[in-house]
Amino acid sequence: MSKTPYYITTAIAYTSGKPHIGNNYEIVLADAIARFKRKEGYDVFFQTGTDEHGQKIELKAADAGVTPKEFVDNVAGIIRGLCDKLNISYDKFIRTTDDYHEKQVQKIFKRLYDQGDIYKSSYEGLYCTPCESFWTESQLVDGKCPDCGREVKAAQEEAYFFKMSKYADKLIKHINEHPEFIQPVSRKNEMMNNFLLPGLQDLCVSRTSFKWGIPVDFDDKHVVYVWLDALTNYITGIGYDADGNSTEQYKKLWPADLHLIGKDIIRFHTIYWPIFLMALGEELPKQVFGHPWLLMNNDKMSKSKGNVIYADDLIDFFGVDAVRYYVLHEMPFENDGNATWEIIAERTNTDLANTLGNLVNRTISMSNKYFGGVVADKGVVDEAIDADLKAVVTSTLPKVKAKMADLKVADSLTEIFTIFKRLNKYIDETEPWVLAKDEAKADRLSTVLYNLVEGIVVGASLLAPFMPETAEKIVAQLNTQVREFDQMETFGLYESGNKVTDQPTILFARLDMKEVAAREEEIRLAMIAANAPAEEAPAEDVIDIEAKEEIEYGDFAKMQFQVGEIIACEAVPKSKKLLCSQVRIGSQVKQIVSGIKQHYTPEEMVGKKVMVLVNLKPATLAGVVSEGMLLCAEDAEGNLALMTPEKKMPAGAEIC
Repeated sequence: MSKTPYYITTAIAYTSGKPHIGNNYEIVLADAIARFKRKEGYDVFFQTGTDEHGQKIELKAADAGVTPKEFVDNVAGIIRGLCDKLNISYDKFIRTTDDYHEKQVQKIFKRLYDQGDIYKSSYEGLYCTPCESFWTESQLVDGKCPDCGREVKAAQEEAYFFKMSKYADKLIKHINEHPEFIQPVSRKNEMMNNFLLPGLQDLCVSRTSFKWGIPVDFDDKHVVYVWLDALTNYITGIGYDADGNSTEQYKKLWPADLHLIGKDIIRFHTIYWPIFLMALGEELPKQVFGHPWLLMNNDKMSKSKGNVIYADDLIDFFGVDAVRYYVLHEMPFENDGNATWEIIAERTNTDLANTLGNLVNRTISMSNKYFGGVVADKGVVDEAIDADLKAVVTSTLPKVKAKMADLKVADSLTEIFTIFKRLNKYIDETEPWVLAKDEAKADRLSTVLYNLVEGIVVGASLLAPFMPETAEKIVAQLNTQVREFDQMETFGLYESGNKVTDQPTILFARLDMKEVAAREEEIRLAMIAANAPAEEAPAEDVIDIEAKEEIEYGDFAKMQFQVGEIIACEAVPKSKKLLCSQVRIGSQVKQIVSGIKQHYTPEEMVGKKVMVLVNLKPATLAGVVSEGMLLCAEDAEGNLALMTPEKKMPAGAEIC
């Protein structure tokens, strides 16, 4: 009996640069869905890839001093490498520079032109280069692009246009008759109320102001505009042919079961793409899901702010499955999620290291300690406790299936972790260490450990689509295999008498939050430095000073540096160089004399947060006692600048 096909796609990643974890979230989400569908018995085809044409890429390539093709080849390689590092099980990775795709786009464009859906005219409007979108004045938000918030520029050029309004009523009818087509419902309401019902404008589908695109083969001044090029990847990648000679694979897989995309491109996928398909006489995808964004500290990620998080940095520190768990479990179904290194570390410590990792470790360790690693069901049960445990374990799969059917992946993971939490509670209820003290209760102890192992195997098997490496590591230590779904509603399939590994391995080590913060800060500063304008730090703006002899760390550790706040300052009488400052450090106030009168007035000093050497032995300067030292930097001309904290810090904060 042949399996039911299931075709899932992500939006193809734009090759203007390395994607951040917010971009990668989508493909991890798609991968979890694809793996789950395979476990359900579907014949899954999972396609992703890269979008490689457009003016933005042409400009970036020029800035980099390479050809556009060289530029996108490099970035596409980075994107594919990140997919592989995230353990993505895609079946097809399409690039819009692939020959077969480019030829089909040309054929599609010509066909739509020949049948009167595309016509030639000229465009005058406001253009956003990063989004590659034209806007009218009324569509702008505060005079800027409504999608990305960047500046727009007036543009005028000859272009081909698609007659969107021709198919608008048909699309409205389809959406009304297929409530599942656009998800979540809030996205559907937005498209209907903001775009379709007010009336669609014809869409620009070619450009003449740049060359990096698929040429319109019957008018070589024009290249196909990005959306007609990019969106058609969903059909060209599986064998669509505009001349009517589509492959058997296309006939098997289309229409797509799910287009998984970010909410920022929902309009293109639920209005433009369906209308293109209608014009081609093809069926519409069954569902388009516009997922929310993953933010950094509730803010959009920006390299200049240093708040971009990259998947490879996280994987190198936390491990791939910890990253997968976080982005899948912490993203709400409809609202934006939030990512920080601290929160990822906290989830790793609580959910992964404690709830899951410690459970597996304890169970294997007790099995080895009490029975030499042999796990045997002796049939000695506590009806109330054991029955409840078994009910929780065997009832989880239907709950997870129901959540996944609605694409509520985070809720599915919560259901799975209910098993692990219940198993931890079972250990507290049965107290194996107490049972081990009574020889007469050996068979009960053996049964308890068997139940724990059986529950862990079911939980790990359910976890496999979401955290595949972790699932395999768990079952390997239990000397068994990941189970299929039809084996997860029966308790007791673990082979009695089987032997677990002699030495459990740690699945997730607990993380030191200081080490996490230090690594995050190291990456943040490196990112800011890498993206700072060159003029901010010219190579020639350096000086060298004579090196002093090396010191031991113990010498440095003797010095106490703190942030101080200058609350009063006055000139020292009869001195040309000295200022006397009253500096608040924590709950104390110290008097510090500094030779900076030629560089700062007393009025300028008041209110400054400064770096203070606190435990310097008091000295008398010009008859005034000084109880510390303010630290300054000095350039080659002798100009001084007080050392001040880069971020807002309280008076008394330790400098280390």
